[in-house]
Amino acid sequence: MRFTKMHGIGNDYIYVDCFRNPMPRDPAGISRAVSDRHFGIGSDGLILICPSDTADARMRMYNADGSESEMCGNGIRCVAKYLYDHSLVRKPMLTVETGRGVLNLQLEISGGAVQQVRVDMGEPVLQAPLIPTSLPGDPARGGRVVNVPLAIDGRKVSVTCVSMGNPHCIVFVDDITNEQVLIVGPQVEVHPEFPRRTNVEFVKVNRPEELTFRVWERGSGETMACGTGACAVAVAGVLTGRTQRRVVAHLRGGDLKLEWSEADNHVYMTGPATEVFSGEWPE
Repeated sequence: MRFTKMHGIGNDYIYVDCFRNPMPRDPAGISRAVSDRHFGIGSDGLILICPSDTADARMRMYNADGSESEMCGNGIRCVAKYLYDHSLVRKPMLTVETGRGVLNLQLEISGGAVQQVRVDMGEPVLQAPLIPTSLPGDPARGGRVVNVPLAIDGRKVSVTCVSMGNPHCIVFVDDITNEQVLIVGPQVEVHPEFPRRTNVEFVKVNRPEELTFRVWERGSGETMACGTGACAVAVAGVLTGRTQRRVVAHLRGGDLKLEWSEADNHVYMTGPATEVFSGEWPE
């Protein structure tokens, strides 16, 4: 199996070009194998770049545990870079089919290669049953789950929930600690209030236009960055009155620029994409 390793601010995946190569027979099993950082290649999962009937390409994304996810914000930027740099689709505006629909991407090209990508991530999903979560949504706010207490190990944590095609549970804190991310994060991921599990973000607001967070990703554990998580955090910051609609998010692997537009209610994410190396993996 031919593969290319790429990352978006440290959120790294193994990419397979299914335009030029056959679809892997067992993508879930391959994702588990290649993701192992001691006995595999090392990654947060596997992403397949496939032909699409409705867009320039289709992205399928598998977590490190083999579970398939609907969307990956850092991954889709790398898909766009691969499509352009490897001459599959040579144009500055691309469409990519994902588990949350077809998304539009604007490429920043320099020296014949993609440096940054601006992704229209669409509208955030805020109604509790659609996120999905069984936490109570506020009827007066359209069923939104904002600053709702969640019982964790005998204590309550205030959470705000957003879906960007995949579920996110955001916790605002004064300081981000390893205990929160590595102990509380896994507990929230599998909490009964989230029937499809959830990604978990621990966020410190530095200023209304700047924040820092760490993420415990559903199916992968802590990662260096999460694009959909950054979008969800930007929305949660506005919903809770903590941030402006345009923010810079600092993640362990780098920075993302985010905007929750009042004009169309869409969230826009801008960040880099990097190709690391290519090789072959024995199926």
